[in-house]
Amino acid sequence: MAIAYAARHPERVSRLVLAGAYARGRGVRAADEVERAEAALDLDLARVGWARQDPSFLRVFASQFLPDGTPEEWAEFTEFQRRTTSPANAVRFLEEFGSLDVSASAPQVRCPTLILHSRGDVRVPASQASELAALVPDSRLALLDSASHLIGAAEPAWPDFLARIDAFLAE
Repeated sequence: MAIAYAARHPERVSRLVLAGAYARGRGVRAADEVERAEAALDLDLARVGWARQDPSFLRVFASQFLPDGTPEEWAEFTEFQRRTTSPANAVRFLEEFGSLDVSASAPQVRCPTLILHSRGDVRVPASQASELAALVPDSRLALLDSASHLIGAAEPAWPDFLARIDAFLAE
């Protein structure tokens, strides 16, 4: 959404930092039946997991967002998901994220853009960040040494993540 906003309102955005971003959502970029089934399964897991408040279903998402996380980190992330998002909103978010397509807007972004992405991200593959970087003019892609979709303070890549943002914003 930040890409669409920056493209529509260039006078309001002087620099853009994107982390774990992509131009086309999972449902849009699905190239074959297997990838379409994976995208549909993602929605079904959310429907069942959040509706039943079943941690075993929600742990699937935790393992994708934090693949190297400890069982305690997964439990915390699962509890966070349950507390912050209703079942209906969880499914709606995933539907919207899956159908997102800013590939036409991305070339219209007129500000310097930093795209940060984990090299081993299993939720959103790094190839998606590369595609985005190719679409956004004046962008630079920084692949971080992590498998997590969410880079947090406990991640070894955290100092690099912060340093790259600081350097980019200081330019």
